Amino acid sequence: MFRLDYPPLANWAGFIAALLYVITLLPTILRVVFPSTKTTGIPKSLLIQRRLLGIIAFLMSVIHGYWLVSKRELDFLDFQTYWIYCQGIITFLIFTLLAITSNDWSVKKLKKNWKKLHQLTYFAMFLLLWHVIDKMWGHWTWVTPPSLVITGAITILFLVRMIRENHQSDKPKGQNPESPATKETASKTD
Repeated sequence: MFRLDYPPLANWAGFIAALLYVITLLPTILRVVFPSTKTTGIPKSLLIQRRLLGIIAFLMSVIHGYWLVSKRELDFLDFQTYWIYCQGIITFLIFTLLAITSNDWSVKKLKKNWKKLHQLTYFAMFLLLWHVIDKMWGHWTWVTPPSLVITGAITILFLVRMIRENHQSDKPKGQNPESPATKETASKTD
């Protein structure tokens, strides 16, 4: 019989980190995939707290990593450790870079490179999904199903966003339903 075990504290920390991280990805994805959410103000509200949520997600991932390393007594001088935990380690390094540069000073100093650097978050999103599947599959706890759902859902929504943005950029100017020119034309024909 399928049974869910009670998760250790390290897994709770990892789940909270993943949940907060997914919330930081939502504003742009919601605006593109579900344009009607713009009128609700939800994407704007999430955008205001994005930086704070990202920092808290990073701190929770530090706690998650620290507890797991302590519990499993990982040997960082052994290459196998890096091979087994490559997704988690790379994701953590990306989160570290993003957390360090999540401030106004970095935005000002890095200018347009800041945006390029922070696009690493989407690479981390795929790594996080892989990390959850690889490490949790077969070790079912109460946080495994919601972790799979939220990381899987945000990845699918991101792919939908990419398809929509590419589709819109393929249209000639004036054909984008969100563009002011199209709205103006539509209002004249009404």
